Amino acid sequence: MDWQIISEHIALATGRAFKVVSAHPLAGGDINSAFRLQGDNEAYFIKLNRADLAPMFAAEFVGLQELANTQTIRVPMPIVHGIARTHSFLVLEHIAFGASNRTSERLLGQQLARLHQQPMAYFGWHRDNTIGKTPQSNGHCADWPAFWRGQRLKIQLELAARQGYKDTLQILGEQLCDGLAALFVNYQPQPSLVHGDLWAGNAGVDLHGSPVIFDPACYYGDRETDLAMTELFGGFGADFYAAYQAVWPLDEGYGVRKTLYNLYHLLNHLNLFGHSYLRQAENAMARLLAELR
Repeated sequence: MDWQIISEHIALATGRAFKVVSAHPLAGGDINSAFRLQGDNEAYFIKLNRADLAPMFAAEFVGLQELANTQTIRVPMPIVHGIARTHSFLVLEHIAFGASNRTSERLLGQQLARLHQQPMAYFGWHRDNTIGKTPQSNGHCADWPAFWRGQRLKIQLELAARQGYKDTLQILGEQLCDGLAALFVNYQPQPSLVHGDLWAGNAGVDLHGSPVIFDPACYYGDRETDLAMTELFGGFGADFYAAYQAVWPLDEGYGVRKTLYNLYHLLNHLNLFGHSYLRQAENAMARLLAELR
């Protein structure tokens, strides 16, 4: 990788000269390569991918700005994004992480609830982005079930069909989309700014104990979507949920709808990572259809 090109972009964005001393590869990313780019006096976190995926980083850059502007919860400050020869890149503030504890868990719950209280007049966002590297549509919509049906579930089902996942998955998916409105008879969420991909791997704590969230796929949607994903793969403690509920209690129907919201991520994982997620997605659909009978 030609780090000099990225160094020049950093210097232009910050107004300060930056010379690379070392580049340390970092583990943990399923989609991108990551590095800690060290200079004489400061360091940056760098994501790399193919040049044709530059729009993915552009959307993440704007998403981090949107989250940061709420002043509710810390995110890595975005510095610059662009293309360096055969790679697209995203440069972020480098944050040193510490260990989570009950206090930081409570703070995360409180701050996430405050983030979710950022209102909007519509569901969606001012631009499309990605979930992982899958395109995510965020067209404006006044009807939340219609948004979730058309811009989340149906798109993932179409992608799955193209990859050969047909038969049971598509039959159950069509039935669920047809009956989706029944899950919202007594519930009308307000558009809330959501992180969009909030699993334990996308949250941490800085050395001062402040929560940090990163790798967003943000838009304005039902806040329950974020809470649901925190339960999909685990990693969030009881203090987190209690603190969230104390600021903004969840509707009693959340216990059913969280399966609907996590279905989106299961389908996306099926499309990104393969067959091992098929049974989970079909089982989630079957549970939801049982609720509609």
